[in-house]
Amino acid sequence: MGKHRAPEGAATDFDAATSALADVTGDYTVDVTHTRIGIRARHAMVTTVRGAFTEFAGTAHLDTATPAASSVTLRIATASIDTGTPDRDTHLRSADFLDVEQFPEMVFTSTGVEQVDDEVYRVTGDLTIKDVTRSVAIDFTLTGSALDPFGNTRVGFEGALAIKRSDWQLTYNTVLDTGGVLISDRIQVEFDVSAIKQS
Repeated sequence: MGKHRAPEGAATDFDAATSALADVTGDYTVDVTHTRIGIRARHAMVTTVRGAFTEFAGTAHLDTATPAASSVTLRIATASIDTGTPDRDTHLRSADFLDVEQFPEMVFTSTGVEQVDDEVYRVTGDLTIKDVTRSVAIDFTLTGSALDPFGNTRVGFEGALAIKRSDWQLTYNTVLDTGGVLISDRIQVEFDVSAIKQS
């Protein structure tokens, strides 16, 4: 979504590649094998449980000259949640949480993009979990752009989003005998995205 230039004095050998990537405008597909969509939540008021969604698909249109003309769509298979503990994952897929049989996807569709810093873009959009849609804003940092060894134009972005799961009617919890609750309402969603330009 923005121009990514090599530092002044960069080696001449890279000038051609740098020049080719000064403008990364175009249509992109998320490279699932090099992208991570992670989650974090506090457990029992003490530890942090980490996991990730392993099945998803996304597309983006990047416009370096007019960032507001950029757009992103991401579809995540809810059943692909993986926290490394099968019993916990089964519970997360149940009607207590994601209810994957009735709601097999979470969807994010951007409604606006603005550049807020040299390499930072604020993407506003609608996040749908189960049958609830709410507007969220995610700051993405352009982490790099390059021609990969296969001749593909590739861009990378990182971002994070803190949400209250209760806003999407994910309200299951257990009160602890010692006070507090088993699972935090606040969930952190982390994006480490690699996308390939379509020819």
